[in-house]
Amino acid sequence: MIPLSFAQRRLWFLSQLEGPSATYNIPMALRLTGDLDRGALDAALRDVIGRHEVLRTVFPASGGRPHQRILDAGETGFELPFAAVAPEELKATIARMAAEPFDLSTRIPVRARLFRTAEDEHVLLMVLHHIAGDGWSLAPLLRDISTAYAARRAGGAPQWEPLPVQYADYALWQQEVLGSEDDPESVLSEQLAYWRTALAGIPEELELPADRPRPAVASRRGLSVRLNLSADTHHRLVTLARERGATLFMVLQSALAVTLSRLGAGTDIPIGTAVAGRTDEALDDLVGFFVNTLVLRTDVSGDPTFGEVLERVRQTGLDAFAHQDVPFERLVEELAPVRSLARHPLFQVMLTVQNSTATGGGSTGGGSTADATGLRISSLPGETDALVAKFDLDVAVGEALDSRGAPAGLELTLTAAADLFDAGTVRRVADHLAGVVDTIADAPQTRLSAVEVLGAEERRQVLEGWNDTGRVVPGALVPALFAGRVAGSPGAVAVVFEGVEVSYGELD
Repeated sequence: MIPLSFAQRRLWFLSQLEGPSATYNIPMALRLTGDLDRGALDAALRDVIGRHEVLRTVFPASGGRPHQRILDAGETGFELPFAAVAPEELKATIARMAAEPFDLSTRIPVRARLFRTAEDEHVLLMVLHHIAGDGWSLAPLLRDISTAYAARRAGGAPQWEPLPVQYADYALWQQEVLGSEDDPESVLSEQLAYWRTALAGIPEELELPADRPRPAVASRRGLSVRLNLSADTHHRLVTLARERGATLFMVLQSALAVTLSRLGAGTDIPIGTAVAGRTDEALDDLVGFFVNTLVLRTDVSGDPTFGEVLERVRQTGLDAFAHQDVPFERLVEELAPVRSLARHPLFQVMLTVQNSTATGGGSTGGGSTADATGLRISSLPGETDALVAKFDLDVAVGEALDSRGAPAGLELTLTAAADLFDAGTVRRVADHLAGVVDTIADAPQTRLSAVEVLGAEERRQVLEGWNDTGRVVPGALVPALFAGRVAGSPGAVAVVFEGVEVSYGELD
């Protein structure tokens, strides 16, 4: 039997623990404008499923242990349902279908739907389960679909080079290369030893400015806000990173850690981030779940300057990336043995940074291309937003570059767990982060205690509004006040001494 990769094992375990869920669905909606050949598209999708074995793999269990079962192309049961949908109903229809869970034990981890919204306009919805792909998989997936569609439209079959490896090969290779924990000389043993030390004593749960207590079971409902930072701010951050021998990601990680610390999260801030995990060029064109997650621990203790925090982040990050082969799932098994349905293990805040080349301005999405048949293809990123929150706070930064590769702006998207946060709070956190970024871009020698996270209105509320405790009191003297109390409540207790109580009437 073919084993699952470490990453697949964790997702399979979560699917068993949580039950049917869309948490790990990866939906992708494409607008297809022009003369679409539905039969050619159906055949092209079948071609791609045949090309990538992981797309026709099911994950049954034997004796409680899952394994990969690769189906023949004719066994998949794949079909491309078609329906006409009114434009105003499209978003709700897509969201509903994107949220349908997968039965990983019997059904392949990919499905598709085709909707016609106008005579020459269709929308293709593809939903991929994370167990069979990641964000990096979408590029080769779309490229192969386009190639296959062009071939089928022309009456032939795609003539592509065979893939050098399949995902099952990678899963077997991963176990062979990492070795056994029982072997102290293995890569897995050596890197696990590093992580035991690096994450020793890590906070079990990060204190965030939540609006309500954490529920016993996370609902995964999310809400998000977006914020744009100017090209000038982007340029200043890139310059700071270059001067300090760091990356833009390291600068943003430092700024996020400082923001959270100033909002009450303490001085030990663990932040998660994703790495591609495609350590061999043979994996570049393969659809599959290769992405790994690293835990980056940020120390902001001792009131350092931002520059000092950045140097700490830089060193910690370099060490972490040098030990990135240990699957996050294995770290969870080693360092967080108590499973919880309430929070993500080891960290609850995620940070990702992605870049894209723009023709101008700071937009990072929604581009349009044409395939060999003249069909125009554009993404519909907003149509599949199901607002699923895998973490308490997920900070995604889109880095836009102009046609010369120069900084063109940053788009911050903060997705938060609706169980914990209201939209207004998430907006304030985003504003705080933007304020910290602006401060440190201008003055990296600023000490953390001098970094201001509150805006003018919030500061007024704290210093003046909540401290406005003055009250109007009567102008009478004490004897008159006492007489009034005697007259109004003679039986009320006035004095207590060694267990003896004296009423106002008695005292009078």
